[in-house]
Amino acid sequence: MPPGAATTTVSRRVPLQAAVTLVVVVCVGCLARRHWSVIAAGADRLAVADRGWLLVAAVATAATWGCSALAQQGAVARPLPAGRLMAVQFAASAANHVLPAGLGAGAVNLRFLTRCGLPVARSATALGVKATAGAVSRCFLIAVFASACPGVLRLPHVSPTVVAVTVGVVVAAVALLSGPLRRALRAVLADVRAVHEVPARTAALWGGSVAFPSLHAAVVVAVAQALELPLPPAQVALAYLAASSAAVLLPTPGGIGSLDAALILALTLVGAQGGAAASAVLGYRLLTMWLPLLPGLVTLGVLVRRRVL
Repeated sequence: MPPGAATTTVSRRVPLQAAVTLVVVVCVGCLARRHWSVIAAGADRLAVADRGWLLVAAVATAATWGCSALAQQGAVARPLPAGRLMAVQFAASAANHVLPAGLGAGAVNLRFLTRCGLPVARSATALGVKATAGAVSRCFLIAVFASACPGVLRLPHVSPTVVAVTVGVVVAAVALLSGPLRRALRAVLADVRAVHEVPARTAALWGGSVAFPSLHAAVVVAVAQALELPLPPAQVALAYLAASSAAVLLPTPGGIGSLDAALILALTLVGAQGGAAASAVLGYRLLTMWLPLLPGLVTLGVLVRRRVL
């Protein structure tokens, strides 16, 4: 390629990257303005909370990005640049508050993996492996805490009609997508085998996948302790795990609205007063979402500008 053509390509790419960054900035600004009353109320309640427990919650929040990076590395057989991987997870958490159902984080990680030289199909499979390990780990943690707190978690009654309709839809989908589904499953299983052939990758995948929701639950527990909620930590952790799993059924950017309502309801069901439960959720959101949002956005812009993404 002639030098002039390369310069033209780069000059075209830079305005496009700047436009993408500007769109993200506007979306985040609108999001923060719309929920400013929530941010202010959470800050007021945290101002009189126990500082030691809030520090524990802040440390646990920071550790979640490291666990996410660990799990992403474990889902890929080849080594990834550790510093960039950590920065990408921090930026992905900010992008996740703009698009629903984890699409923001998925898009950022997909772009990063392809920039690292992985084919698009292999990158998408790695994201699928990470998501599957995360779902299995979350179910495992719910089972552990539910056994430690018997009688707290009550499964909703599901009618046989709903079960039959669900099974019918799944069977029809499998029948219609049998060819593509088989190919996708073969690709996923091949990558799973490749990852689990390396013990270090296996430990990274499952260790990071288990630690990520555990640390988020620890943030809620620490905030509840800071606000002096009279609840056992195991019940608070179970309430978070159950609420965050239920909130997936109503995908919103960053779980805004769905996770908040589900977590407040879960905390009240295990014995917290409504106002105290709302304060705990506001504190959790302030630490895990609103405070890291601007630094995450700046990191995202820097990564885009440096063509890491």
